[in-house]
Amino acid sequence: MIATSVAYDLVFLIHIIAAITTLIVLLAMRSSALGVARGADASVQRGRFPERTNWAVRVIHVLPITGFVMSVSGDSSVALARPWIGVGLFCYLAGAGHLEARTLPLERVVSDVVAHHGVASSERGRQLVRSLDVVLALIAVALLSMVVQF
Repeated sequence: MIATSVAYDLVFLIHIIAAITTLIVLLAMRSSALGVARGADASVQRGRFPERTNWAVRVIHVLPITGFVMSVSGDSSVALARPWIGVGLFCYLAGAGHLEARTLPLERVVSDVVAHHGVASSERGRQLVRSLDVVLALIAVALLSMVVQF
């Protein structure tokens, strides 16, 4: 389906850029959480967990929009009835749901603790790492299904 229309290709490019950006942001968040889990000092934690909303990771919400546009504007190879589209949608819903309900609130707690007490505990860092691992695993399954297109 790639290279059949300029509009489709632009949406596809946006989809890929959003996926890569999401992956980079989640890996950076995991690295920061791993630093807390390993006992990083106060200045490192303060730099990695500022007191502000994490908007960067929410680029994940671009993925279903661009995916839907590609499915309805593409041919039957990218139709919504394809199993790999369903797997991708399920992984997005599960991953984004976990991200918004568990990971981001936990990141906010770590940020608040760092802001008020200087450092967050190793246990909080490990919790955040585990939560991010869930989201990353779901993204890995979605990526695999998109590449394989069973």
